[in-house]
Amino acid sequence: MKRTLFILLFSSIFSSGCTVYQIDSKDTSQEYYSPKTSIDDVAYVEKADKPYIEIGKVTVTTERVVTLEDVMPKLKQEAGMLGADAITDLQSDATDFWKALPSQKIIGNAYIRTTYTAKAIVWQ
Repeated sequence: MKRTLFILLFSSIFSSGCTVYQIDSKDTSQEYYSPKTSIDDVAYVEKADKPYIEIGKVTVTTERVVTLEDVMPKLKQEAGMLGADAITDLQSDATDFWKALPSQKIIGNAYIRTTYTAKAIVWQ
């Protein structure tokens, strides 16, 4: 009985995955910019249409099954702590080959990791 209970408990813990985000930023500016109070104060622009200064880079690493919609608030929050007005030049290191691989259902959180990187910018 104890063995069955142990196996059941171990299996449920082992197979239940949780998403872990590794969030980081690198400040590349010598200037101080006040942190934003909300992620709504940080915009995402695919292509900046007005002059800007790059003040840093923000990165979020997570399992590849996490959507960009889940990652975007984390990128904006980290950029907001740097004082950025926006993030741009979003890049991902997952190639089409890695994205096409089937999810690992047996090993809960053993997904291939994806790193999203964006420039943190302030408008001039």
